[in-house]
Amino acid sequence: MEQAVLLLGRGGLVAYPTESWYGLAVDPFNREAVDRLFAVKRREKSKPLPTLISSYAQLVLLTRDVPVCYRVLMEKFWPGPLTLVFPAHPYVPACLTAGTDTVAVRLSSHPVAAGLAEAYGGPITATSANISGETPQDTAQGVVGCLGDEIDMVLDGGRTAGICASTVVSCPAGTLTCLREGRIAFAGVKEAVQEMKREGKISIDDESEERV
Repeated sequence: MEQAVLLLGRGGLVAYPTESWYGLAVDPFNREAVDRLFAVKRREKSKPLPTLISSYAQLVLLTRDVPVCYRVLMEKFWPGPLTLVFPAHPYVPACLTAGTDTVAVRLSSHPVAAGLAEAYGGPITATSANISGETPQDTAQGVVGCLGDEIDMVLDGGRTAGICASTVVSCPAGTLTCLREGRIAFAGVKEAVQEMKREGKISIDDESEERV
């Protein structure tokens, strides 16, 4: 882990296991590292890169505004396979957001993924460790076979679950929207918010935002 942290600080690419597949980490605030990640994955720069955090404290580095309904979802589903799309902090590089002014964030329940972000002391990228459009990898050996020496290190956490990726949710204009349905059913996401409303634990509109 110490070597992985050193590599990230130097602009390196580190593969690591998550709840579903292996992911690729760079420092999301290092523009050169982000550009290199796009190149290694052959990923179109019009597609934003998701991020992963190890604690709520790291969220303030990525966004200043949290929709109230997200508070419910964070409490119920984090850490876990739910990615939330936030208004991006002005300091977040446009190369990470692909000019959308939003940033996708997840708090991982995988000990290695969360441990890497915690050890690094900040967010890391959370895109899959593969060539864009190709099959994601569920073993360290698979990552090496796919990306070879184009990356700097693989944290071997054994075989991952190899199941569908995280569910991605946004909240434009206060309306919960499913951008990708994954391990968590979107119906369950909506029900969690409605339940809190019925219990009177949310008394203001979903479109309201709180500063963090």
